[in-house]
Amino acid sequence: MDKVQIAGDGALTQGGKPVVTDPLLHLGSRVELDPGFTLRSFFRMIERYPDFSRLNAFLPECLELYRACPAGECTAPGIGRLEFYKTVEMSGFPGEPRLEIYHTLCGREGETACEIRELPLEHLLDLPLRIGKLKHVVFGDRVDVLEFDTVFNLFEFIEGIVWQLSFHRSPKECALRR
Repeated sequence: MDKVQIAGDGALTQGGKPVVTDPLLHLGSRVELDPGFTLRSFFRMIERYPDFSRLNAFLPECLELYRACPAGECTAPGIGRLEFYKTVEMSGFPGEPRLEIYHTLCGREGETACEIRELPLEHLLDLPLRIGKLKHVVFGDRVDVLEFDTVFNLFEFIEGIVWQLSFHRSPKECALRR
């Protein structure tokens, strides 16, 4: 699988060469994030490659929220980084077997996961963003959770992040705690 690296400024490189034209050709490539990558880097990538903004109906609204945020210092106390990971759940035995695969974006402080849906985007943009492990959950007489290293292709990465951020769209007037 080809690999595409995403820099902190949102620039894509593949094989050490910058991606200048037709970024959609790289949607199937495995994502590797530079060490300084943040959620702000994600939006910089979308702005640098406007074709990506057509991949998800929520993306234009997410971009509007991003553009309304301060230019820096957008972090949340008690959260050291963001982690994007994949979960595969197997359930239904005995009965109708079912397999579900979904993506999650959560906060992390050390090894402790924290929910971020209640936080506005302006508290998340400058947190480091990392790719987490795949969690394989098997429901049966007991619940087994196995963790594996995994990869995301560029399409999964964009789609999964935007889907998770679509839950951050509620206006401040609707959030009683803010």
